[in-house]
Amino acid sequence: MAGRDVVLLLYPGVQSLDVTGPLEVFAGASYQVTTAAPGGTAVRASSGLTLIPDVDLSGVGAPDTVVVPGGEGTRDLDPAVVDWLRVHGSRARRTVSVCTGAFLLAEAGLLAGRRATTHWRYCGTLARRYPDIRVDPEPIFVRDGPIATSAGVTAGIDLALALVEEDRGRDVALAIARHLVMFLRRPANQTQFSAQLSAQLADRPGLREVQRWIADNPQADLSVAELARRASLSPRQFARAFTAEVGESPGRYVDRVRLEAARRLLEEGDDTVDRIAGRCGYGTSEALRRAFVRVLGVPPGEYRRRF
Repeated sequence: MAGRDVVLLLYPGVQSLDVTGPLEVFAGASYQVTTAAPGGTAVRASSGLTLIPDVDLSGVGAPDTVVVPGGEGTRDLDPAVVDWLRVHGSRARRTVSVCTGAFLLAEAGLLAGRRATTHWRYCGTLARRYPDIRVDPEPIFVRDGPIATSAGVTAGIDLALALVEEDRGRDVALAIARHLVMFLRRPANQTQFSAQLSAQLADRPGLREVQRWIADNPQADLSVAELARRASLSPRQFARAFTAEVGESPGRYVDRVRLEAARRLLEEGDDTVDRIAGRCGYGTSEALRRAFVRVLGVPPGEYRRRF
């Protein structure tokens, strides 16, 4: 295990955190990490940071793991990087991308017929440009055989931690997460956005206050009638205005906030499922179980065991 090697590709316009995030994870687990760029020359990241590669990419054979970061440089795909990936990417035990690095994998033909993701802003572009890819905009990372793709920037850390856990075990991955002062290692099916981020922020101050109230009080009475009272609107006016300004109905928004709160409590601590159900407004553990199975495909207990 200790000898497994990782090659991390560099190119002009790369996103520096796409590079350093996974690098810190793999280095922390004592992998042999090599950075490689076409010509072996220094590259300037999109942030202005200069990165000096270890080796010339052309002299690198297929390693155990290939990591392809994203960045502004993927808008003008480097033929040398694409050609190298086309030859060596399929030979590696696993090839992974961070953020818009998925476009390099796609151009090299490595994502054809596979499920993949990328930064939410570019999922539509990836799907249009490469219609043979099943683009999923929801999860923070996707595994499809030996190929893995992740969402934007920090999601690359979550993917790298998952790969370390696969190789070295959960304890090692959690130790690295703690060292990096990460709040938790997010599971792959975690959505790219929290309910609050994926929904729009309402224009009216009263509706914005209701959104904050929902997030802070998932256990409260969050019926349309009660939320309308807080917004000083009739239930019908409230439902129309909330849906128009937030982009989804009050009921749908409340459901997502409550499920997100329950997931967070399951991941963070040892509270019982019954208590979590009460704290998140489900009333009973059975109601919580139904919500988890409907949305995530697993009951709360199994979700906690997995993550």
